[in-house]
Amino acid sequence: QVQLVESGGGLVQPGGSLRLSCVDSGTILSLGTMGWWREAPGKERELVASITSGGTAYYGDFVQGRFTVSRDNARKMVWLQMTNLRPEDTAVYYCNAGITRHAASSLNRKPQPYWGQGTQVTVAS
Repeated sequence: QVQLVESGGGLVQPGGSLRLSCVDSGTILSLGTMGWWREAPGKERELVASITSGGTAYYGDFVQGRFTVSRDNARKMVWLQMTNLRPEDTAVYYCNAGITRHAASSLNRKPQPYWGQGTQVTVAS
């Protein structure tokens, strides 16, 4: 089983930074692709960033160099460091993970089977 638990959301002013964390507390020994998706009111859930077990990262086009995804395979953790946050980054951010290790970038950009409960990020002054 994979059980993802996020932390680190909150309220931040425009231009500020936040770091989201996610840990898998389940029984699976190792994970494949991990990452972050977000869903804003009235919008579809979209990829923020994903990262393979080998460390290859993928980002949504809107990231524009502002966010960095990283992971620790042994601890089954993934982080999202967000800087220069904008009001349009306001959303619920979801940790996402799978067991399969994908070679194709197209598959690493797709949602994996397991989701966390989500953490709210609000960017406002």
